[in-house]
Amino acid sequence: MSIDLEMLFGAVTATIGRAEMTDREFGEILRRTVSSLVSPDHIVVFAYRGKERPIDLYNTFSPDEHVVFVTLYQAGPFLLDPFYHTARQRRLGVYRMRELAPDRFFSSEYHRTYYVQTGLAEEVGFFIALNDDIAVVISLMRRKKTGAFSSQDFNLLKKLEPLVASMVRHYWADLGQRFDKQMLSQGKRRKQRGQAEPHSTTADAPWRELKLTNREAEIVDLVLQGHSSESIGLKLDISTGTVKVHRRNVYRKLGISSQTQLLSTYLKNFGATPAQ
Repeated sequence: MSIDLEMLFGAVTATIGRAEMTDREFGEILRRTVSSLVSPDHIVVFAYRGKERPIDLYNTFSPDEHVVFVTLYQAGPFLLDPFYHTARQRRLGVYRMRELAPDRFFSSEYHRTYYVQTGLAEEVGFFIALNDDIAVVISLMRRKKTGAFSSQDFNLLKKLEPLVASMVRHYWADLGQRFDKQMLSQGKRRKQRGQAEPHSTTADAPWRELKLTNREAEIVDLVLQGHSSESIGLKLDISTGTVKVHRRNVYRKLGISSQTQLLSTYLKNFGATPAQ
């Protein structure tokens, strides 16, 4: 694809003199900016804060596609998404999904049960950190019939990243208030800073209620994200054998015998059910 300079300049010019825009207006400008360089089949923008329900800022999906890519995703599967975990780690820049995915992601139960429904050949994400522990991820998607982004495409997106990040930080600077409103509407309270942060050793309440230890909860999360026992051992600095013992103990405590049941238990206790 050749670069469409007219589209690019038009998109950037549309921001001049505009202090504020609606999500849809700004999302369309992002779409035109990106599409002037590459050709994604879909774009979706999510904002993340901790383990709260992600905010869908903009997307290009049809109503049927919206169910899979947004509604089901927000209901719980986002907790196992490599893009979500990269956002929580506050890594900045542009990454391909395959760069971020754990070693067993593409054979994991999460991938088989949820991700395969998307029919994607590839995702590339812009990762932008804001204040108040909020991150915005702009996901560019290619379906299998279209194929993955080329190396040239990816290099162009990396060059575009500083401009996109600057625009996002300006036009979506007030997302903290929106997360607070969302929590109030759900009858929840925002946890105080320092409690159960991303790298906390304290197990989440659902795991404590199910009698899992902090280490067992850590291992469950990593298993469901798509890490092998070997990968988990390296991340937690324990032996592969110790990981397998913890996994057996988890299955015994939960009264289950498969990763399918483990995923179902996980999503059920975090307020969601796996997609069918």
